[in-house]
Amino acid sequence: MLHVKPAWKNWQLLTEKGRHIWAFKPGSNPIDTHLQNADAISDEEIAQFAEDFQFDKFNNPNSADKVYRHAAINAKFQEFTGQIPQAENPEEQTVIEALIKGINYFSTLQSEDGHWPGDYGGPLFLLPGLLIASYLAETPFPKAHREMMKLYLFNHQNKDAGWGMHIEGESTMFGTVMQYVSLRLLGVDKNHQQLVEARNWIKSHGGATGIPSWGKFYLAVLNLYDWQGFNSLFPEMWLFPKWLPVHPWRYWCHTRMVYLPMAYCYAQRIKAPENELILSLREEIYNEDFAAIDWPKQRNAVCEKDCYTTPSPVLKWMNFFTNNYEKFKCSWLRKKSIDYILKYLHAEDQQTHYINIGPVNQAINSICMWHACGKDSEPFKRHVARWYDYLWVAEDGMKMSGYNGSQLWDTAFATRAMLESDLGKLFPATIAKSYRFIELSQIQSEHSTHAEFFRHPMIGSWPFSTAENGWPVADCTAEGLSAALAVHHSGLIRPTIDATRIKKAVDVILSYQNDDGGWATYELTRAPKWLEKLNPSEVFADIMIDYSWTECTAACVISLLEIQETDPAYRSNEIRQAISAGLNFILKQQKPDGSWYGGWAVCFTYATWFGVEALSKAKGKGYYDDAALAASISKACAFLVGKQKADGGWGETFKSCSTLVYTEAETSQVVNTAWALLALMAAEFGEKEVIEAGIQVLLSRQSRIGDWPQESISGVFNYNCMITYANYRNAFPIWALNRYYRRTIQG
Repeated sequence: MLHVKPAWKNWQLLTEKGRHIWAFKPGSNPIDTHLQNADAISDEEIAQFAEDFQFDKFNNPNSADKVYRHAAINAKFQEFTGQIPQAENPEEQTVIEALIKGINYFSTLQSEDGHWPGDYGGPLFLLPGLLIASYLAETPFPKAHREMMKLYLFNHQNKDAGWGMHIEGESTMFGTVMQYVSLRLLGVDKNHQQLVEARNWIKSHGGATGIPSWGKFYLAVLNLYDWQGFNSLFPEMWLFPKWLPVHPWRYWCHTRMVYLPMAYCYAQRIKAPENELILSLREEIYNEDFAAIDWPKQRNAVCEKDCYTTPSPVLKWMNFFTNNYEKFKCSWLRKKSIDYILKYLHAEDQQTHYINIGPVNQAINSICMWHACGKDSEPFKRHVARWYDYLWVAEDGMKMSGYNGSQLWDTAFATRAMLESDLGKLFPATIAKSYRFIELSQIQSEHSTHAEFFRHPMIGSWPFSTAENGWPVADCTAEGLSAALAVHHSGLIRPTIDATRIKKAVDVILSYQNDDGGWATYELTRAPKWLEKLNPSEVFADIMIDYSWTECTAACVISLLEIQETDPAYRSNEIRQAISAGLNFILKQQKPDGSWYGGWAVCFTYATWFGVEALSKAKGKGYYDDAALAASISKACAFLVGKQKADGGWGETFKSCSTLVYTEAETSQVVNTAWALLALMAAEFGEKEVIEAGIQVLLSRQSRIGDWPQESISGVFNYNCMITYANYRNAFPIWALNRYYRRTIQG
């Protein structure tokens, strides 16, 4: 059994229909009473936290999710007792036994409701937003949670005493100031040695006036930055005619749902009252006297460590106009815009059961509801209850996740990985549970206000996390559909997702296709690409509209190809046209070296797998010119072979995402290796020794009980921020080995 440290044992993950709640010594009815013991923590227990949650960031900043995994393995793990297929070749038998071990181990991590919980942390600017909401509303987290948050923040401090945007990133002003302020809000004394060193980092890099705009916003609501130093968010923009290309309804939904509550806070000039802590912090994070700072001159001041995108001349012109408008704004028009924004915020809360689309707008929406409705109001209380859906405990402490989880996404991948060959049928209980979760997660009703508040129709879709989250995603729908079809084809269960629901899923996938033939994420692309010139974030790229992506497009094309095989009569001509257009989009996205850029994981190996998977599945079926498909696949294989490392694996770092240039990791990574192998096998690449060398890397890295190591971070969003997918280290090696077994051994 795996070693579980004493302090880890006091934390228990509670799950219900995909919902995650980490409880400290939960009571008899844990999901409802998960906070009852968390404030009664003793000094001895706090000391045990400090001992048991020590974490060596400099060995690997990525936690291995040991708190959850070790508890699950110790509680449920059993050696596989079924009949293991036998091969004549000992090397083939090794693959079979590794697969059985891998699936058996991963099955143990499955929750009773059928999904795979896991760490979805990584970004370091998320938890500070939640702590600021908690501080403003005088609604503190329980003591046990606060102590764990301190440990997490300290554990991820860099050697230069700063913090990055994410756990692998170099120190930035945004990361360092937000973590510093968070630790002070959590009660850490300013003379704590790690804070003294962090303060020196901040001041030596120009002070907090150089924090990017999202940081300026958070500091402003804390009264640690003057609103005069913030470029106007022009709340009246929400009252523009809908036909204007700059109306915010056309923004990418994550951007829209962040700047919406920001606009409310800006319009109301929300700020914390001055007190001893606030006055002290003003001295701690600035190089100048707070009262003497020329705030309007700081609007565009950004530390050079933080600059990823440069404000365009168009944005500068708009800021000039809107900043001057603030001097003469019309009070009744401002009130009308505030009323509209507040109505929209209430709709987002109700549509998502107060989870919201993600962690940033969860925190800022909470601030808005506290301000508009009051601390004791039902809307604010419901927000507070959902704060805990975003918290995750691992051996590095308590973090805020990048969503309320990746439940459906991970479950769909895990299911497809296991059912890649007949070996998956040796785990019928695992497949039955995953299918129940997939069935539960399909969205079957529409929000009454979806049209009023610009939501894409969603009946038949799947979300990224849970049905309660209520935001459908195009490629999540495709992966959910593909996983459901894989289970249906396995014959292991009696399908409960009937033909009508399958067709609804197809309908919604078709509805997501853009004019360029590709698929974006949550919605259709609603504005021209020039709108990106209004990107005000400085730290993210391509946030203004919902772009078509290679991975999203490939996932949708694959699911439509599978539907054509399963039900060739349903909307056949439309599906064929959609597939052809999607293939054309994928081909156009391929780079001259044969690769594709990955917008949602690290990076070229990821998207190249998706691209090759879709093209290979379509080849020979009359959807596109086969010669063009074959040439593209051949170039992709040549790219992958050219990146194979000496040990036979592949390894890519997050810098591929931010620099848009393939960046080698020092060592092979099991996740990148699995993606490359899946692509090469999908392409039926002829040089067997290339594939066999990669397979050996996966076999050599597997632990005795079937796990793989947590290596470098593997997820990304908006080019410049990385995010953890703890389950990728299991799902994709299983998938690659299973494909190898099916193609080479099973026959």
